[in-house]
Amino acid sequence: MKNKVITHIEKQTAIPKEQVYTFCRGTHRYIIIYQICRNFDPKVLVYDPTTLAGVWKQDETTKKWTNSVMENVLEAIGNTPLVKLQKIPHDNGVQCNMFVKCEYFNAGGSTKDRIALRMIELAEADGRLKPGMTLIEPTSGNTGIGLSLAAAVKGYRCIIVMPEKMSKEKALTMEALGAIIVRTPTEAAFDSAHSHIGVSLRLQNEIPGAIILDQYRNVGNPLAHYEQTAEEIIDALDGKVDCVVIGAGTGGTVTGIAKKIKEKIPGCLVVGVDPEGSILADPTKGETSFYEVEGVGYDFVPGTLNRSVVDKWLKSTDKESFEVAREMIRKEGILCGGSSGSNVHAALEIARGFPADKIVVAILPDGIRNYLLVLFH
Repeated sequence: MKNKVITHIEKQTAIPKEQVYTFCRGTHRYIIIYQICRNFDPKVLVYDPTTLAGVWKQDETTKKWTNSVMENVLEAIGNTPLVKLQKIPHDNGVQCNMFVKCEYFNAGGSTKDRIALRMIELAEADGRLKPGMTLIEPTSGNTGIGLSLAAAVKGYRCIIVMPEKMSKEKALTMEALGAIIVRTPTEAAFDSAHSHIGVSLRLQNEIPGAIILDQYRNVGNPLAHYEQTAEEIIDALDGKVDCVVIGAGTGGTVTGIAKKIKEKIPGCLVVGVDPEGSILADPTKGETSFYEVEGVGYDFVPGTLNRSVVDKWLKSTDKESFEVAREMIRKEGILCGGSSGSNVHAALEIARGFPADKIVVAILPDGIRNYLLVLFH
């Protein structure tokens, strides 16, 4: 039977009661099976007053909310949940406790919301950023979303410059927030005039009142994670953290979290994750190649990455990253993105050698929203 999509069924159509039709949606490997019964009684859909009958009262065990009224959506950045993994550790022979920090619960959907807001706050405080100015930022996308979100709330113009390989979903989100998107060649080296960094610098020179906050060299990047993300992890686990696993892009997340962790829990192992094709794990190699995972790795070492705070580096492949991300979604119900898969894959590798009483934490930088086509098309 050929793939077929039925949008409606004619009243005259007679379908045997037990016949099952199988429909395939495009190239997806999911098969949707419908059983259509000619004796279906539409009365089952009619309102039944007994459904809502009886006395309702609050079940105290369902009270899971906290009372909070926010002045604006920027106050919904931070305090993301730390979730214990249940099935994946067991399926991979891990005995210790594994937790993931779900950064996609931030207002803009990623850990970069934290640094975007912190960089803006610092620039406003020292007078570099004033009302009416234009924010310009070279980014792989998530910092751009965070800046676009903050710019929408605070009233700044925003121009985001990012390589062509970055997902269309990211660009659509930023455009919805009012940002202007400029795409650059993925293959352009960081020091090329045609790279996202080079184009951003040119735009800053050409547009009056424009400023690049520069996540690659802005202390607000690691500072946001030093002040917030690390403290949230330490507080949630009462200081009992044996290992943190963090992907490296600009390096702000791993640098900020690791610095605070080392100060408060000196024995904690800090693991950095770097994709195959990037030089961050070993800058002496100097050779880069294309990889599909977004938001991690670079062909240069950003100023916001302090490699000395990382105890161990692990490399990840696109295949490993996407497979684990899909596994996280299907087995744990955690709607994470591809770089989250990189971190969890690395965390599993580390955790296999840990006894049952140890605790491993992996950072999930963002969610599935930005990668629906990449992960599931």
